[in-house]
Amino acid sequence: MIAIVNYGVGNLASVKNALDRLDVEVEIISSPDDLSKFQRVILPGVGSFRLAMQTLHSLGWAQALRAYAATGRPLLGICLGMQLLFDSGEEHGQTDGLGLIKGKVVRLTPAAPNKVPHVGWNNLVTQRDHPLFQGLKPNVDFYFVHSFHCVPANADDILGICDFGGEFVAAVASRNIAGMQFHPEKSQPSGGKILQNFVNWEPQC
Repeated sequence: MIAIVNYGVGNLASVKNALDRLDVEVEIISSPDDLSKFQRVILPGVGSFRLAMQTLHSLGWAQALRAYAATGRPLLGICLGMQLLFDSGEEHGQTDGLGLIKGKVVRLTPAAPNKVPHVGWNNLVTQRDHPLFQGLKPNVDFYFVHSFHCVPANADDILGICDFGGEFVAAVASRNIAGMQFHPEKSQPSGGKILQNFVNWEPQC
């Protein structure tokens, strides 16, 4: 069973609806104490890195998510949720993240004529084979809405990149932790395939 973390920041209904279409058992949870009951967890998110981390700490989610990740069970961050997996973010001042993937989150600075925020469909180029991308066609498009991007410390953690007036990291995975900067729940069949792959993913930790 999959849990979707409800910490007041994110489009929970669209993620749940996408999983419902896959006939997957899923529950939106609002208590960190419930995490241990689930075999897979999705951390969504839209908005400010600093505010999101403050909320995760104040509600007890930060400690619970770190403890959950330490069990080796799969955890997927989507959009801001992916960014929160990293060590730090610079939005509204330097803020510590969950520290589950080494690296930082910085502002997008695309070359003209591209403007921030990056909104819309973009082509993803995979960097290595991974179970989350199994069965996907090469160079497919996914839907993005973001103004910041992740810079992993370890290049081996990068699963996919995009170009938006310069390359940025669009997908990462490290052990049992994965993140997608795009919205798979809004990315039609290709996004659905990634979510199905997450349902089937058995990480090697």
